Amino acid sequence: MTDTPLLGCDFSSAPSRRKPNILAWGGLRGSVVSLERLEACPTLPLTAQAWASRERWVGGFDLPFGLPRELVETLRWPTEWSALMTHYTGLSRVEIRDAFAGFCNARPVGGKFAHRQTDTPAGSSPSMKWVNPPVAFMLHAGIPLLRGIGACFPGIQPSHGWTNRVALEAYPWLLAREAIGKRSYKSDDVAKQDAERLLARKDIITVLEAGTSRLNLRLRLTHAQRDAITHDGKGDALDAVLCLMQAAWALAQQHNGHPCFGLPDHVDPLEGWIVTA
Repeated sequence: MTDTPLLGCDFSSAPSRRKPNILAWGGLRGSVVSLERLEACPTLPLTAQAWASRERWVGGFDLPFGLPRELVETLRWPTEWSALMTHYTGLSRVEIRDAFAGFCNARPVGGKFAHRQTDTPAGSSPSMKWVNPPVAFMLHAGIPLLRGIGACFPGIQPSHGWTNRVALEAYPWLLAREAIGKRSYKSDDVAKQDAERLLARKDIITVLEAGTSRLNLRLRLTHAQRDAITHDGKGDALDAVLCLMQAAWALAQQHNGHPCFGLPDHVDPLEGWIVTA
């Protein structure tokens, strides 16, 4: 196993005991990703504390790391990432919502939101969305925590500024849909945590364990881990594991000589990029 721990994080901007942030810790040996353990963090401070519990890792985080350049330039916000994040995270959620709503209201139907370059290949929601899902607030909550523990952001920051905690933007659905297409595999609504979604989670896990996704990595689970992930109807544990697999792919790319953890050369450093997209 490599000496670099791996981390996958299913992240919420408002975690709770009922729906905590879930961390999947693991490691990579050859093409095998082993899940070490799952960790639940019911608050943002506890989430940051858990991230900081290890001196080094490569982590995949299910939250956006940047905003669309078109949006930033229209709002006349800073166009350098660090300055932008300082400005953005200094705003209240109400101020963010009002600024983004004003941007959308000035645009035609069908083109309300601005998109990042990574959204098309990843199939991801615009990072400026403040509802369904509120990814704009996930960015607002998550980036200060990552910056606060000294994480670095490949594709956004130059390599001479990288540290031992490497943060990459992950997107679980990007990997999940390889296994199940457009089928749903999770719901926060207990009434919707049905047999079909249970089967979809099993199908995703089967693909990950067989190593038949395009990542060419095989997930190794214990029986207890497999049962816990399968029977989590909210899908948070599985999402954390999917992020772990994306982080493992990035680490494997780095080991194979890729200078930027598998990210493309054309990443806009203001917007960032979803790993494996």
